[in-house]
Amino acid sequence: MDVQKTTINALRILSAEAIEKANSGHPGIAMGCAPIAYTLFQNFLNCNPRDLKWENRDRFVLSAGHGSALYYALLHLYGYGVTVDDLKEFRQLGSKTPGHPEYGHTAGVETTTGPLGQGIANAVGMAMAEAHLAAIYNKPGFPVVNHYTYAICGDGCLEEGISYEACSFAGANALGKLILLYDDNDITIEGDTDVTFKENVGARFAAQNWQVLHVDLVCSPDDVAALSDAIAKAKERKDKPSIIICRTRIGYGSPLEGSEKSHGAPLGEENLKKAKEKLGWKEEPFSCPQAVYDHCALAAAAGAEKEMQWKKMFAEYEYTYPELAQAYKKAMAGEKPDFNEFDELYSFDKPMATRATSSKVLNLIAAKMPTLTGGSADLAPSNQSVMKDTDAIKYGSFSAENYAGRNVHFGIREHAMAAICNGLQLHGGIQAYCATFFVFSDYCKPAIRLAALMKLPVTYILTHDSIGVGEDGPTHEPVEQLIALRSIPGLKVYRPADGKETAAAWVSALTGDEPTALVLSRQNLPQYKNSGKAALKGAYVLEDCEGTPDVLLIGTGSEVELCVKAKAALEEKGVKARVVSMPCMEEYEKQPLDYKESVLPAEVTARVCVEAGSPYSWYKYAGENGEIVGMTTFGASGPAKELFEKFGFTVENVVEKALKVIGK
Repeated sequence: MDVQKTTINALRILSAEAIEKANSGHPGIAMGCAPIAYTLFQNFLNCNPRDLKWENRDRFVLSAGHGSALYYALLHLYGYGVTVDDLKEFRQLGSKTPGHPEYGHTAGVETTTGPLGQGIANAVGMAMAEAHLAAIYNKPGFPVVNHYTYAICGDGCLEEGISYEACSFAGANALGKLILLYDDNDITIEGDTDVTFKENVGARFAAQNWQVLHVDLVCSPDDVAALSDAIAKAKERKDKPSIIICRTRIGYGSPLEGSEKSHGAPLGEENLKKAKEKLGWKEEPFSCPQAVYDHCALAAAAGAEKEMQWKKMFAEYEYTYPELAQAYKKAMAGEKPDFNEFDELYSFDKPMATRATSSKVLNLIAAKMPTLTGGSADLAPSNQSVMKDTDAIKYGSFSAENYAGRNVHFGIREHAMAAICNGLQLHGGIQAYCATFFVFSDYCKPAIRLAALMKLPVTYILTHDSIGVGEDGPTHEPVEQLIALRSIPGLKVYRPADGKETAAAWVSALTGDEPTALVLSRQNLPQYKNSGKAALKGAYVLEDCEGTPDVLLIGTGSEVELCVKAKAALEEKGVKARVVSMPCMEEYEKQPLDYKESVLPAEVTARVCVEAGSPYSWYKYAGENGEIVGMTTFGASGPAKELFEKFGFTVENVVEKALKVIGK
């Protein structure tokens, strides 16, 4: 028996059988890409399936996540805990083998993939994390952080714009431990890629400062030796990331080989039978020779040996560099400051834009949190998202010349920036944040959604939050973005009204297990006496009246000031008003019913909600008798003060709405 060839065919057939049983899936990539996946797992991937938390393991990302059946077959054969029964339950409700790989759901899956191109950007983030941590913690003779990031992608991943953004960033920063294996089969759902995708991929990557290597798997479909040589060459090149362009045949071995018909549908019983005949596969369904398991176990044993050697080295490192070793362990454990004893964060007394108060809070935290790392999509001066050097701490900028730098220049690449931050967070040892204008959160949204799906506590600094942007006009004035982000399950959206609420938003972001968007103002806002840590509950009474209020004035961000001023004006008219600041609806909804009732009593149905954005978030809180002051059109170009007046964000309008809802 040629155990190498048999193992490759086992991956093909197990994948195809799982898809056939589910009557759903993508057999084409599994059958064409099997030799690539096998070569990587058998000969190169340093992982210990018995210890999936080993920090110095190589990272593997299947960016072409529709090839999940192949991934699960790999995890089964190589001892990651995916069983034959799991393969039989492919794409079934509650199984360990969902339609696309899901982080935290299936052991061995490093990131959730499926939306094409996202995995490439995640892999860039992982490689970036490796380079950053190695620069901080490694010492001569002690390569504590020393591993590779591998990703498999297809034509679809490279057609997506995010791949260009991410790969451009990787090349500019010379991430030499990133290796991309491109399953180049010229097929997508609609047929031959020639109808849409004619570029010279090798030339594109060479122009982006990548090493470009080629392997022909059309003439020699199982050429493991050629693949191994290419991966070895990629590992030798430390000053550039590498792409290995692997010419393959989609659906190899089946009657649908080379056809788009093998891409996204089962082969069919007869075609699967013929594929088995062509590949010489005579095993019972969902089984393979013991020799295959024994062969794959050799790779697992090699990974366990690598981990044991690393642990021995780390013990010596810990003895030689005890303080550095302790810092490394804290970083990898995700240790954070005690924010309960960090009252300095809440010290604000003069009017400031919340982007400016965010900058102060960010820098206070950064000084006590060495893992905090991030930057902006070429807007750092406007976002005020820079960690500023002090006499005690030099943060520096991450680059090929200084991987230890904590400020990241992502370039004008919002989508890749957000997805790279997912990779940074997934790797471990780094607390990631990124920044852009709020209106460009639209470019970030697919990656933000995946961060929420994976429960990654990435922080997004989103400034210039409303029509207050002013002269830049409607293209740069967010209207619908708040409701868009609030609609993402598991994402916290904070729009603070002052500096103390901004501090609370940062604390919430860095102590939770979910991503957080900080939506911040360009214009100065007042500081409120009664604001502060109460914002951690999402909503609270900022200013109250005696007894039961006649009307509730509920606002976020800059519009809280309107509510406060409207309250004073209503009191002159004999109307009792309560001002509720609601910086984070998601946190408010987590509170017990008695707390929510204490803030928004059900008996008070006269309510006015004020926010310079789409009103759709507010109907729940306004109720049937309430009013909403919001934006139902796009903005305009002009001075911010004039825009707020034009669109009804005035004390007079809020007072008028309040009198209306109480019947006066």
